[in-house]
Amino acid sequence: MKTKKQALVWAGISLFILLLVQNSAFAAQKTGLLTTVTTGNREIVNEDIPGARQAAVSGALERAVVNAFAKVVSPQVFAAHLDFLYGRILPAAQDYVVTYRVLGEISHKNIYLVGVESKINLVQLEQILTEARILNVGTDMPTILFLIAEQGPKDLLPRYWWGNNPEPYISYAETRLMDTLLDKRFNIAGIGKQRPDTRLYEIRFPSIYDAGAAVDLAEKVNADLVVVGRASAAESANRMGDEKIFDAIIKLTAYDVGSGQQVAVCENTAAAKSDPDQEGAIQAIEKAADLAALELAEKLDRYWSGHLRKESRFDVEITGNGFLPRFLALKKRLAEIAEIQNMQPKEMGSDRAVMELVYKGSPSHFADSIMLKAFEGFGIEIVEVTDNLVTIRFIDGDRFFMTDDDPSTASENPEKTME
Repeated sequence: MKTKKQALVWAGISLFILLLVQNSAFAAQKTGLLTTVTTGNREIVNEDIPGARQAAVSGALERAVVNAFAKVVSPQVFAAHLDFLYGRILPAAQDYVVTYRVLGEISHKNIYLVGVESKINLVQLEQILTEARILNVGTDMPTILFLIAEQGPKDLLPRYWWGNNPEPYISYAETRLMDTLLDKRFNIAGIGKQRPDTRLYEIRFPSIYDAGAAVDLAEKVNADLVVVGRASAAESANRMGDEKIFDAIIKLTAYDVGSGQQVAVCENTAAAKSDPDQEGAIQAIEKAADLAALELAEKLDRYWSGHLRKESRFDVEITGNGFLPRFLALKKRLAEIAEIQNMQPKEMGSDRAVMELVYKGSPSHFADSIMLKAFEGFGIEIVEVTDNLVTIRFIDGDRFFMTDDDPSTASENPEKTME
């Protein structure tokens, strides 16, 4: 029994020492670069050794980029987007290579073999994957619910899909707003058939523009912001020959779901001419919505940056089987998250640790971010998220990684030699 207690004590001491060593290197790890060692080979044709060598180096760099791709996505995403990897990423593999150097090379049985150490730009890779919507864009941007009523020249009253008497309809303004905000990397709740049925939540709207009810509904669908507004078009007094002119106006008000606070107001107008009458009204509404979307995106991004991305301090509790090696692997992945400003150990044990984080964002956004990380041989489960604590538990599960890189051989100062 005494021996077992001593072993636990020494395990705790070893973990504490490892934590101190890793903390001292924490800033160096947060470079956004993956250092990897890969091999390449190419057949020597017509005694063209320089050509075979260059082709072998290019092959090794492509394998390094594949390694990086596997690092930033889950195995399921990796398998589902092989066409993107081979069609978009690998043809431009050199774009992601920051530095490389050839560690060794030989000619063997008419095959030229090379070993290459390289640094791959993970930030640039993640950016293109985010733009292609392969990576979840929601870790750093808010989710928005739109409640936009719409009224055309032939409508006696505004049409809307929420509230006490909802009706199915296509809002041209809402569609344009969603498209633009999605392009700006915002997340949208309640698109198309995913629109929530307010009657199921027993939320009553005193009016269709009621801010309190709108915030309550947005909270039910886990939105961060809700935008309430109205778009309308009417025939203008102006004329251009036989064609009619239509004027449109759109008014939007955005609210923070957490506080209920009004955070942005937009009002935009536009005009369009067309025949038949309804088409001209639609064009005017869409033009006004496009203007409103750009203004809204700028204001919401500024608000989100200034208020919701502010630094927060909270604890991260980590538990689970196979604790020590998995914890060290998790620490390395945490070091890749740029929003973590500081990380200090508070409690260490053989099967549990508590870290204090200073994070540029909320605990829930941190939880979303770490869930995107892939691990070799295990996974993680987010057990609980509160304002002060995120609880993570290790779970068994395989992750796919390319395995021909050896971090122990990585140099800290490779020289880039584009040969």
